[in-house]
Amino acid sequence: MRGGESPVTDQKRAAIIGVVTASDRASAGVYEDESGPAIEAYLQATLTTPFRIERRIIPDGFESVRDTLIDLADNIGCDLIVTTGGTGPSPRDLTPEATLAACPRELPGFGELMRQVSLTQTPTAILSRQLAAHRGKCLVINLPGKPRAIELCLDAVMPAVPYCLDLIGAAYIETDQNRVKSFRPKPK
Repeated sequence: MRGGESPVTDQKRAAIIGVVTASDRASAGVYEDESGPAIEAYLQATLTTPFRIERRIIPDGFESVRDTLIDLADNIGCDLIVTTGGTGPSPRDLTPEATLAACPRELPGFGELMRQVSLTQTPTAILSRQLAAHRGKCLVINLPGKPRAIELCLDAVMPAVPYCLDLIGAAYIETDQNRVKSFRPKPK
């Protein structure tokens, strides 16, 4: 592969997508997780290529999030991990820090866009610290914890996700173009 070329994606296997809810209360069974199922429903409605979900509900905090992301990327072989929760300013909200510890290559445009679209809905979106980064062939996207905000943010970034996965050598995914128009440059 010459510099600037994208790696060949694995178009023959189903993508493995991790869905991680970081919440002390949901992981303890104090309340039912609504955010993880919202992500799953979004993916089911949006992706047209085969995939399987690996779900985790874990406590907030640095080690729990970091270790879960590393396990899902390295041992389970996830191509994409979507997290929810832990992106605010409270002391236990450490999902972004844990993500960067597990995934050293940040893709700042994802967080910038998610905050931009969220600000059209609520002025407190400025407090959110969503981001995206990757660990090898696994893209990790941190989302907020509310189902409505999850859909808004995924609608904003999903057009770039399939091509990003191509570039990092992950499994090939395709979106329903009537729902989310993903973008891939035309071959030369």
